[in-house]
Amino acid sequence: MTDSRIQRTIDAVWRMESAKIIASLTRMVRDVGLAEDLAQEALIAALERWPVSGVPDNPGAWLMTAAKNRALDLFRRNKLRDRKYEEIGRDLNTRQEEDWDAALDDNIGDDLLRLIFTTCHPVLSTEARVALTLRLLGGLTTDEIASAYLVPEPTVAQRIVRAKRTLAAARVPFELPPKDELAARLSSVLEVIYLMFNEGYSATSGGNWIRPMLCEEALRLGRILARIAPAEPEVHGLVALMEIQASRFKARVGATGEPILLMDQNRVLWDQLHIRRGLAALEQAERIGRPFGPYALQAAIAACHARARQASETDWTRIAALYDALAQVAPSPVVELNRAVALSMAFGPAVGLEIVDGLTEEPSMKNYHLLPSVRGDFLMKLGRKDEACAEFKRAASMTRNSREQELLLKRAAECAES
Repeated sequence: MTDSRIQRTIDAVWRMESAKIIASLTRMVRDVGLAEDLAQEALIAALERWPVSGVPDNPGAWLMTAAKNRALDLFRRNKLRDRKYEEIGRDLNTRQEEDWDAALDDNIGDDLLRLIFTTCHPVLSTEARVALTLRLLGGLTTDEIASAYLVPEPTVAQRIVRAKRTLAAARVPFELPPKDELAARLSSVLEVIYLMFNEGYSATSGGNWIRPMLCEEALRLGRILARIAPAEPEVHGLVALMEIQASRFKARVGATGEPILLMDQNRVLWDQLHIRRGLAALEQAERIGRPFGPYALQAAIAACHARARQASETDWTRIAALYDALAQVAPSPVVELNRAVALSMAFGPAVGLEIVDGLTEEPSMKNYHLLPSVRGDFLMKLGRKDEACAEFKRAASMTRNSREQELLLKRAAECAES
């Protein structure tokens, strides 16, 4: 295997395994910042050794073992917690590699979900909680997180550094919070899982439009959360939303990886099992009998699409009404942009264009490529093709995902040719 192929393999393995390694190390050392440092040391060891020795049969277990050995070395060097060192050392010698990912015998039974609740501790600001958790569990770069939040990258980097220091100073325990604290931390946990899924569903940058494994991890965490918080409608709403969105993966990209927009997708390819699960989760949220929050409302919108066997059968009037409700409970420029799309489909592109034009001066939308993309779509439908072409080109210059850029440039070319 060439060095370049080994490098790509290491990158892929790290992307898949880093969150599990950091979570497991956090359980050992009780410090998320130190856990990430130890995981990085294991990665450096892989970069040094695998080009010489070859990629091991179980690269994830190799990284986990290397990282845990570094944690043991740290305990030994500092002469800390001798009893704990002996206990962990015995555990290291008796466990088989394939058992590293086994669930723990506690209320969560999952290191990753426990780490989410740790990093979503009230001692941190909401912004810091989400940024740190996405960094440690989602494997997202600071650049990707900044794009998800529409804020500068240095701001996110500072939040992450400060969050690690704050958690270490506060000695935040690595555990599920008591029941009386669960509700207060749940909204941040849901937001983390939601943004993790969204980054996988529409990748911020790179050569792939979707990153299914990131979506699968978010969905897995959501399902676990639904089991430990069954009376929370927003938990079921988020699971419903992710299940229905995940059903579109096979139809969302073409044979060569090119993006296929929702209205152009072959709905025969939609995964009906995901849709049934999503609709069942939405029904569970309804049975609880409390008003829908932002995730359940978005799930209801996704359900409208899932129930339409053809794009032409979509109930856009209901979707527009649901976006009106969403704008009331969770107002934001992005929600308003999506509401404009729904209203344009229900009542014509001129209605949508009026709303979008009102967003052009919104500071947080300055670098949001979907704003000129949507505006270009409305202009094209209104026959203003030169203006539409310019908007698609502007959107293409703003996105950092090469697949999405190709799609936008293609739409600009279609405007110019017609």
